[in-house]
Amino acid sequence: MAEENQTLVTVFVLTGLTDHPELQVPLFLVFLIIYLITMVGNLGLIALIWKEPHLHSPMYLFLSSLAFADACTSSSVTPKMLVNFLSKNHEISLVECFTQFYFFCYSAATECFLLVVMAYDRYVAICNPLLYPVVMSNRLCSQFIGIAYCVGILNSTVHVGLLFRLTFCRPNIIHYFYCEIVQVFKISCTDTTINMLVVLIFSIFIQAFTFMNIVVSYTHVLFAILKQKSEKGRSKAFSTCSAHLLSVSLFYGNLFLIYIHPESGPAEDKEKLYSLFYTIIIPLLNPFIYSLRNKEVIGALRRILKK
Repeated sequence: MAEENQTLVTVFVLTGLTDHPELQVPLFLVFLIIYLITMVGNLGLIALIWKEPHLHSPMYLFLSSLAFADACTSSSVTPKMLVNFLSKNHEISLVECFTQFYFFCYSAATECFLLVVMAYDRYVAICNPLLYPVVMSNRLCSQFIGIAYCVGILNSTVHVGLLFRLTFCRPNIIHYFYCEIVQVFKISCTDTTINMLVVLIFSIFIQAFTFMNIVVSYTHVLFAILKQKSEKGRSKAFSTCSAHLLSVSLFYGNLFLIYIHPESGPAEDKEKLYSLFYTIIIPLLNPFIYSLRNKEVIGALRRILKK
């Protein structure tokens, strides 16, 4: 009888960022502008890199792939959030929810591995400059990018596949602005121990493993830069690597706070803030972080605008 009285739900309700009705329209306008700038910045950077032949080097091919991952991250979350700002009905179907998380999870894992190969690219360019054209061939770059996307697809497929084993019969309210996986677990009436274990294992492997590889690569790069006698060479190398390190710090700092933290981790409002920064602000900042201090990108943009 208990099982018969349970009502299985296939529709969830997203509470969003705020419960205050007077803030809905201003927030809609703010995040709409952010989303438009994000898409113009990332897609514009991709177009610029592919249009300019002298930007067809490994570093910029990786950068265009990173811009695509950022565009996917933002597009997986922001459009639904914008709709909910202007709608009284904040419902999202089970299929829509799982689809949203699939693309978010795919782009997040892909970005982790793209940041690793970008760090390796800088390591080879600075520590072994004479061998760089041989080591970082177009074939190897394509393989690196392909592996990053395959890992992203595998990661999201495993998590979403396991989500389909769950049933939902408790209150269907997700206290978040998108279908974040841990929040979905909280409203499940099926035991989520296996799901949580897989999330933990994948998070440790993808986030901690890739972060340690980035740290090792940039440690070698730092020592190589300090050994350079040319002040101009050191300045150029620091300028190139500083953008990468800033992006890595923002990206991994938020990931660790969200997915790898103690049981008494951040409060719900703080966790929302970390997620907001990770899903919306970082994709907005990345194209500018990598472009504004890059003379080749700025030069290519000026040539395009003149034409």
